[in-house]
Amino acid sequence: MYLSTKYLGLDLPHPITVGASPLVDDLDQVRRLEDAGAAAIVMHSLFEEQLIREQIGTVESMELHANSFAEAQSYFPEPLEYRLGPEAYLEQIMKVKQLVSCPVIGSLNGSSGEGWVEYAKEIEKAGADALELNIYYVAKAFEVDSALVERRILEIVSQVKSAINIPVAVKLSPYLTALRNFAVSLVKAGASGLVLFNRFYQPDIDIEELEAVPTLKLSDSSELLLRLRWAAILHKQIDASIAITGGVHTGADAIKAVMAGADSVQIVSAALQNGPEVIKTIREDMKAWMQKKEYESLTQMKGSMSLLKSPNPEAFERANYMRILAGWR
Repeated sequence: MYLSTKYLGLDLPHPITVGASPLVDDLDQVRRLEDAGAAAIVMHSLFEEQLIREQIGTVESMELHANSFAEAQSYFPEPLEYRLGPEAYLEQIMKVKQLVSCPVIGSLNGSSGEGWVEYAKEIEKAGADALELNIYYVAKAFEVDSALVERRILEIVSQVKSAINIPVAVKLSPYLTALRNFAVSLVKAGASGLVLFNRFYQPDIDIEELEAVPTLKLSDSSELLLRLRWAAILHKQIDASIAITGGVHTGADAIKAVMAGADSVQIVSAALQNGPEVIKTIREDMKAWMQKKEYESLTQMKGSMSLLKSPNPEAFERANYMRILAGWR
């Protein structure tokens, strides 16, 4: 039974990796993640606002990006609320690399790209095996169209990739008009992998206190569906790895992700809820199911339920759409 896979050119013993999360801040937790069998570990994001703060010694510009924090604990973060500053972040990468034998992937989160190139270089020097770019831009201005947003993202990817030698993955938002076309453009710009999809922690409104309040809800398996759809569409259509993050909680979830075409799955919520040992449980459940269904390897299963298997994917999508609506009671 072979669960091995390749992600971003890295050989992994199985597809279950740990996505960007606060788990990496505690070295004891990191050790537990490796003991549980994590195939790779993604560092939590170093935010662009932290880089700006270090470069100019002020946080006045933070308010410009109040809507763009995908992994922050607070919706409106103050300076002291960041987990690790830039220098401490680089030091933590080195510590994690010394502690584990699995690949360690750095992460940068921002919208404009300021300071990204230099810190991408520093993350590479710290020993990261790859880099994940978590690019999220809120186009609030009326004059900013979708083409401009995409062009900015492509420029960031191209600039970062030209500056470093390690593989670069891009963590995407699902809110793109023509995701397949944009995926192709990202690969041309230098992306070695795409991560589907970022989860944006939305603010709620407290109607008693009359203020916006941060909300942080962990994922569940229902969030996997959107990711399955796009992994199935992109499988073998781009020359890049595909990772699914968000909604993978069980062995069945991981199997679905691989069948759709994912090379790797990232778990975060499942590990936060159930501890790092859930990685072993998911892996063992995958093996048991594959043995029952007489699969010999992950490669045999990968992409078996992708749209590539359909002679007319667009018609297939439309037919399912109509069937679901017509069948609703």
